[in-house]
Parts: sequence; C-alpha cells; structure tokens
Amino acid sequence: MTESLYLSGNYAPVADEITAVDLPIIGQLPAELNGRYLRNGPNPFTAVDPEAHHWFVGDGMVHGVRLRDGNAEWYRNRYVGGSRLSQHRGQPDIGGRNWNNSDVGPNTNVGGFAGTTFAMVEAGGCPVELSYELETVGRNDFSGTLPGAFSAHPKIDADTGEMHAMVYALPEWMDHVQYVVVAPDGKVRRAVDIPLEQTTMLHDMSLTQRYAVVYDFPVRLDFDLAFAGRFPFRWQPGTGSRVGLLPREGDAADIVWIDVPECYSFHPMNAYDTPEGNVVIDLCVYSKMFAADLLGPFGDNMARFERWELNVAHLTSSVTVIDDTPQEFPRHRGRLTGKPYRFGYCASPSPSAPEWKTLKHDMVTGERWEFDHGVGRGAGEPVFVGREGATAEDDGWLITFVHDIAADSAELIVLDAQDFSRPAVARVMLPQRVPYGFHGNWVSDRAVPPTL
Repeated sequence: MTESLYLSGNYAPVADEITAVDLPIIGQLPAELNGRYLRNGPNPFTAVDPEAHHWFVGDGMVHGVRLRDGNAEWYRNRYVGGSRLSQHRGQPDIGGRNWNNSDVGPNTNVGGFAGTTFAMVEAGGCPVELSYELETVGRNDFSGTLPGAFSAHPKIDADTGEMHAMVYALPEWMDHVQYVVVAPDGKVRRAVDIPLEQTTMLHDMSLTQRYAVVYDFPVRLDFDLAFAGRFPFRWQPGTGSRVGLLPREGDAADIVWIDVPECYSFHPMNAYDTPEGNVVIDLCVYSKMFAADLLGPFGDNMARFERWELNVAHLTSSVTVIDDTPQEFPRHRGRLTGKPYRFGYCASPSPSAPEWKTLKHDMVTGERWEFDHGVGRGAGEPVFVGREGATAEDDGWLITFVHDIAADSAELIVLDAQDFSRPAVARVMLPQRVPYGFHGNWVSDRAVPPTL
C-alpha cells in the first residue's frame, strides 16, 4: 500500500484520550485569558485504507487547553461522540435528534455559542454539544428548531449576537443549500432554501452588513466516487464559478449572482460592503481543488491570498492577488465580521516542509509580517483574542497549536498580535502531539462558564 501524506507524520491520528493538569509554561500567560482554546480535527479510530482515505474523513477529536489567571490548568483531548464511535465502543448511541442518520462525530470546528460548546461539521451532520471538559453531551439541533443540516463555518454578527450559516447536506439536499440564522438564545430564527442547479462543496460562507454570501465553485459531487464509498467531490472545470449575494432578510429570488474566475476557496478571511454599494471579499484561493489529489487539499496547488471586489450594479468582479505565498486558515478580529477591517492572520502550510509560519496582513498598507516558529515547527490556524479595553484593532493575542517534528510534541503558543518581532509571549507544553487539524476558537469563561 502507498503511504498517504494525510496519514503520515503529524497528519496521523493519536490513539489515546489524555487529561493532563498544571501544564508547564515557558514565558508568561496573560492573566486575563480565562477560558479554553479548543480545536477540532479528524482522528480515525480504526485502520483505514491509505489509498482511499481522505483527510477530511474520520470522527472528530477536540483538543483543548484551559487557561486561568496565568496558569494552564489542563489539557484534554476527547473524541466527539457519534453513532459509529458508540458502536465501536459497545455503548448506546448518543442522544439527540439525528435528522439524517449521520454516524460521524463532527470533525471540523468547535466553538461556543449561547452558553454552549458545539462541535460542527459540514454536509449535513447535526452539531454535537460538549461539556466544559469536552465530554460528549449529545446532538443539539438548537432546541429542536434546526430544520436539517448545519455548517462547520457559521459567522457571528457582533452587533446582533446572531449566528449565520450557509449549509448543505448530502445526499438529502441535491438541489439546494440553506441559509440559517440562529438567534442569541440558541434557537433558529430564519431558514431560507436556495436552489442550485449543481451540487457544490459549500465549505464556508461570508457575511456583510447587507448580505449573506453563497459560494458556488466547481468542486462538485462525483457519483462514481460516491458510489465507491470515497470522498465524493472532484474538480469539475467548466461547470461555473460564481458568488451569490443574498440580502440578509431576503428570499432566494432576491439573490444577486456574480461570476468570478474559475477557482476554489475553502475559507474567506472577511467581507464587507463599500459605500458605493459593492462587496469586498478577502479569501484564500486555489486555482483548482481535488483534480489529481483526491485525498486532500494540498496535492494540486496551494492557496494564495486574494481580494475580490464585486460590483453589484454591473454584476462584475475584479481580483487582486494580495500575496501568493501559500496560506490558509485566515482569521480576523471577530467583532469586525462583516465590517471594514485592517488586520488579518493566516497560517502558511506546506505539504513538503514542517515549518508552517504565522502571517499577519495589513489590509490598508499591504505590509506583511511573518512569525517563524523555528526549524521543524509548524503552526496551525491563528485565533485572535482581543486585549480587554483595547482601542487598536490588532491589540491582542494570537493563539494556536504548534507541532515540533523533532520532539514529536506540541505546544499551545500565545503571540503578541501587534509585535511579530517579539518572541512568543507564552508556550504551554502539551503531553502529546496534536495532529494537523482544522478549526477552533477561544471560548472565554464569560461566553461558556465552567461547570466545576
């Protein structure tokens, strides 16, 4: 059998669920960071076929570190519950409505909303609620108000407190996606079906003050792969590449569709409306996706960082390449979601080198900074946490996991987001490596209070 990139090295799953307390710290943790840094990712619990296994497949495992008063109180990693894991462990299925009989524990994102911790996945799976200590509570369909699917990439409007998501479901919804708005009380306020002529891999969405943004890119359902039990999406050039602008309180008939260059994007950084009525979107863009490499995202090409400006009146788009350095997992200050902003942050992954740097972009001046974590060390998604009382947009910290290939270990790293020339503010030593995974968030104890 051929060794797969996405099963080797730090892509490989870890076997054990661990609890470690009183973690060693190099440097000094900011005392006001009281809460948990959480990150989700796929971690297969049984042997898989390396010639067919896709990186995006496998039950979720959440890794978390609790910080309080300058201390790192614990590290935990726990599988996210699902019927497949329950069966493997000889346990009853987890509770909660399973509208599409999904057997997978959500493996893509984790965060806090409405006082609850959720693990999330795309393509139909219901969010799974986790305890403060990351044990599975059960499926949570927002108190029975979620019509069906949810997303791994919801966006929260800091002004309204609402959570917005663009969702799809396979094989249940072959001809449409759905826009879902969850109110601050954790109940769905609005759901709008959006017809699509072709099934697309709708990984993420964007939000502006006026629009919910729909991405319809030419990574589409491939029936041969699906019937073979493989990851079912493949690059299908010539099938259209466009962006839809749905007024946030509008219906599907109100969408404005604008063609964009043929490409694929998993993750936008942010989007906003201009005074002239146009829409600006900053995002990481691949020229193609799942064309030759059908096992993961890095085999065909790496993403560059672009700015798209959509002219709503003339239905045209213009593209500016901001930075062609490989980058992914873009983040910004959360309270500026859907608004003009200045600073953004990315990881710079490489399929062939272990050094994954952290990047900072000034969207006004075009300046870029790099934080080099050292030889053989790779950083994941940088999560921004603002300093209390800050007046500058970038006054705060970046938190991420860093893998050290020589030590085969991991650290939680806290960087000064304003000063990339400064060494890491703090490095928390973890008891095991954290495999390369996907998304996470800082969940403060104010947002989701501890139970112990």
